[in-house]
Amino acid sequence: MKDLTVLVVDDEARMRKLIKDFLAQKDFNILEAEDGEKALKVYNDNKNKINLILLDVMMPKLDGWSVLRQIRQENKALPIIMLTARSEEQDELFGFELGVDEYIAKPFSPKILVARVEAILKRTTSKTKEIKDYDGIVIDNEGRTVTVDGKLVELSFREYELLKYLLENENIALSRDKILNTVWNYDYYGDSRTIDSHIKKIRHKLGKKGKHIQTIRGIGYKFEIK
Repeated sequence: MKDLTVLVVDDEARMRKLIKDFLAQKDFNILEAEDGEKALKVYNDNKNKINLILLDVMMPKLDGWSVLRQIRQENKALPIIMLTARSEEQDELFGFELGVDEYIAKPFSPKILVARVEAILKRTTSKTKEIKDYDGIVIDNEGRTVTVDGKLVELSFREYELLKYLLENENIALSRDKILNTVWNYDYYGDSRTIDSHIKKIRHKLGKKGKHIQTIRGIGYKFEIK
């Protein structure tokens, strides 16, 4: 993971050092911020080289939600993992609505955190050249872009991964559990409404083509072109 940069945002110096030490073992470049205002400054100064953000929720000056909102206004694709001591379902759903790609609850295993960071960056930095067209929905795996009838559609990392998974399994009914375990890349013990929320947003962004994502009652979803 050389030449990949992670911005670590947490108001606890001990926590930042712990994360930094483990990520450094994998040759990541690390940027730090101790509050929300500093996080936005570091992001704006380094936006062209930051590959992923680890963002704490509860911070002074500006909380993680506010930081997330501002970054998502201009960058929908940058992977953002929220670090939170709260595990309430509604908080997580709220975060996914704002564009969070993944949650990691404190306390966490630093090794698991590094593994999740590597898994996300392995997909986002893939250079495999592959462009596929699904009735005007064109997905470019190298550029990690999606266009609909030639118009670019802005998707978050998780929205992109979910749509890509549905497209790659065209005409196959996929259960919510299978989607969670594959797209989120680990056993997510939250409410299945997480998927429903993402599907709703994807359908909206695809416009008329969103009809190809069908709800399979009692199972999950399927992408089908009739």
